[in-house]
Amino acid sequence: MITTSRTPSLKTVLLASGVILTLAMGVRHGFGLWMQPISQAHGWSRETYSLAMALQNLMWGAFGPFAGMAADRFGTMRVVLIGAVSYMLGLVWMALVNDATLFVLGSGIFIGLALSCTAFGAVSGIIGRVAPVEKRSWAFGISGACSSFGQFFMLPVAQQLISSAGWRSAFYLLAALVIVAMIPSSLFLREPEVSHSHGPQQSIGEALREALGNRSFLFLVAGYFVCGFQVVFIGAHLAVYLSDKGIANPKVAMTALALIGLFNIFGSYFAGKLGGRLPKRMLLAAIYFSRSAFISLFLLAPLSQWSVYVFAAAMGLIWLSTVPLTNGIIAGIFGVKHMSMLAGVVFFSHQVGSFLGVWLGGYLFARQGSYDVVWGIAIALGVMAALVNLPINERPVVRAQLQPA
Repeated sequence: MITTSRTPSLKTVLLASGVILTLAMGVRHGFGLWMQPISQAHGWSRETYSLAMALQNLMWGAFGPFAGMAADRFGTMRVVLIGAVSYMLGLVWMALVNDATLFVLGSGIFIGLALSCTAFGAVSGIIGRVAPVEKRSWAFGISGACSSFGQFFMLPVAQQLISSAGWRSAFYLLAALVIVAMIPSSLFLREPEVSHSHGPQQSIGEALREALGNRSFLFLVAGYFVCGFQVVFIGAHLAVYLSDKGIANPKVAMTALALIGLFNIFGSYFAGKLGGRLPKRMLLAAIYFSRSAFISLFLLAPLSQWSVYVFAAAMGLIWLSTVPLTNGIIAGIFGVKHMSMLAGVVFFSHQVGSFLGVWLGGYLFARQGSYDVVWGIAIALGVMAALVNLPINERPVVRAQLQPA
């Protein structure tokens, strides 16, 4: 294997991808803060804004495998550049467009494409390729911690911008920040061109067929669906749920979502750390079961500002802790050559769950005036995901000898 330029160091990759993930995930996690002001300004129901958020998540998942293929083949830097521009366009679109249909479609496509090019799937490949095997799970944990720091850091920023500058100006300012920070960071993710001069090679089609025919991969897909359903429903609807229950101060919801991000900095880091020592499937099962338990306790306990904060801290510890473990299993079973693409395929399932979680929350609330059914679905799915992850086989696949390309 001959490289034509210098491979970036693991430290460089983690720092640059950390900035990108902080912004990509931080801005995205704050979209729930715009639900009320945008709905009131346009006279829309919550279902309309929920549909826009749902489509964003679905498009993120649909574009994910293709963004991953592009990152594996053409390099992460080029994919992130496309994502930064699309993110900027999506935020400006959400500020300018008044028609409900155009708002839903445009924000869904622009933001969905942006996230597929700047979030976990796109950057997981370069992290997996640069990190030594013994540090790979830890490195994925660092990237997960950066995305969680983005949620912790950017939510108060978004809330302050909305309060002081108005919701439209807040979109403009965040669009400028995305461009100014993401584009320079992407330049540090320039990967060397690689030429395989000998030996077997696995094509994209062969890699996909192998993964989709692997039972453990399908279990990961099923579990990640649940992850998306739970976290996006809570992220998008927690603020209005608390308002409906009498906690009208928006700072409580903002603080809760920020606490989720703060505690998941530690949760993601230690999940990645533990993933290098313990069976990742067992850790994933424990995370999903714990989510169901925490949601149940939150709904049963008397609701107060402090019960919200305790729930947020508990959920934060396991919020995105699934990411380093899931990516670690993918890399361990299938290797890193098609890492971004396979992570994108699994993440598509996550985003189908996200679509249903955020949309179903708005849909059922509009018809029942309550979130009770959706909370119940989230609890049941968590138990199912815990059981589905237990039979995963983490051993590398044994491939038949391929013919040299």
